[in-house]
This record gives sequence, C-alpha cells and structure tokens, in this order.
Amino acid sequence: MGEQRTTVLHTLERGLQVLEAVAAADGTATAKVLGRQLGIKIGTCYHLLRTLVASGHVVRLPGGYYDVGPKAASLSRHLQRRSGPSPELAVILTRLHNKTRETSYISGWNHGTLILQHYISGLHTLSVGNLDVGYTGHMHARASCKAVLAFLPEEQVAAMFAGVPLEAVTAHTITDFDALTVDLATSRRRGYALDLEEFSDGVCCVSAPFFGENGMPAGAFTVSVPQSRFTERRSWLIAEVREAAAMATGLLRTGRLTVPSPDVPARTDREVS
Repeated sequence: MGEQRTTVLHTLERGLQVLEAVAAADGTATAKVLGRQLGIKIGTCYHLLRTLVASGHVVRLPGGYYDVGPKAASLSRHLQRRSGPSPELAVILTRLHNKTRETSYISGWNHGTLILQHYISGLHTLSVGNLDVGYTGHMHARASCKAVLAFLPEEQVAAMFAGVPLEAVTAHTITDFDALTVDLATSRRRGYALDLEEFSDGVCCVSAPFFGENGMPAGAFTVSVPQSRFTERRSWLIAEVREAAAMATGLLRTGRLTVPSPDVPARTDREVS
C-alpha cells in the first residue's frame, strides 16, 4: 500500500512538463526544441504533444509550433478566480499603477507561500525574468517576499530556509541566510522591503506588506522600476507603495475601502498597533 501511494506516473509528469514549457514559450515551441529543453526523446515528445492537442490543452500552429489550448486557458481562469485578489484589492492595485505608471504587482500570502496574484504593466515594457501570475519562487530575492517574511515570526522564517541554498539569481542576490536575516530586520523597522537588482539585473523593486485582522501579513504591493528611474523616484515610490498597503490593511480590518488623507503618511501594521 505504501508503494502504491508513492507511485509517480512518469508519462503524466512528462506531459505536464511539456504543457508548462509550451505555455512559457508563448507560441514559439516546437517538438525538437521541447525535446532538447526537457531531455525527452523526440518521438516521445511528439506523442505527448499529440495527446495534449487531442485533449485541447495544446493547439498546433502553422509551421509546427505549439501553444496552449482552450482547456489550459480554462484551468488558468479557474486558478485566477480562486487565487486572485479580491475586487477591492484589485482596485488598490489599479490606483497604485495609475499614480506611479510603473509595473505594479499584488501578491497574496497563502499556506506558507507568497503567490503573485495579479500585475499591471507600466508604460514602458519591463522584463523581469519569468515572473508571472502564480509565481512563487526565489523568496529570498524578491521585494514582495521579503516584505512579508520580515513580519513573520523569526523561527518560522528560519524553518522555511533551513537547509535550503539561497540561489544567486543575479550578482546582487543575498545568498547568506544571516545576511538575509539582517535585511529582513531592516525591512521590518522601516515598513517596506527593497530588491536592488537582486532578482533581475537593471530592475529595482519596492514592496510594502498589508495585514489581516489577526495582525499577520496577508500579502504585499510592489512596483518594479528600471534602476536609473528608481534612483530618481525612490522616496516617492516608497510612499505610494506604502499608501497602497495601508489602504489594503484598512480594508481587511474594517471591510471599507477608504483613501488616506494626503496629509497622513502611510504607516505599517506595527506602527498602527
């Protein structure tokens, strides 16, 4: 019985890997490229693609290219409805984007993971790795994750990273846990976290957490900005992100969405308490 419970269907596993790779390729995937990328024999790759096409999860495009199909899109919509932000929080995200005109994100803390729930692109295209809705990786390198981790119990954070190597995503990434702990303590004191080219070269981010009724972090708002523009607008961007987080905290605690007075600076949950 124990062996049956731990059995993995490798064909299904490979099929899901192919589906994920097709989605990431944005319509440019071919069987040969997928085979090389995933280490799958070309014959097996073609068989998996035909199966996914037949099920509607993948469509074959002219020229031998593949893209996600209607079934995969339907799964995405269901996931978005379940894990996406509430309409009220989405309004706050839109406000943040409208004020900064920069790429703005909202992430939610759920079951020990910070999930990127939604984002609105800025006026200027900004490529930040493979960051997209549903992304949960590299928590040590992203401002949104550090903003939330900073307000979690220290022992909980230590348990999350115990024995886990901190990958150097860029030359600026913090790869030592003690250094990360210092960075989180700084973020906690000032009420926001920074990513200074730690996740993507040439891109800086500022993120502020928002809190639920229990006083624990429920998520974070973030803006991503090219390094040169971030240097020029740093203080103002920090203020705008903190305002968005303060609005979200007020909403979650009172059930009402209110706009702070421009004369009242945004404050962290700890400062309010």
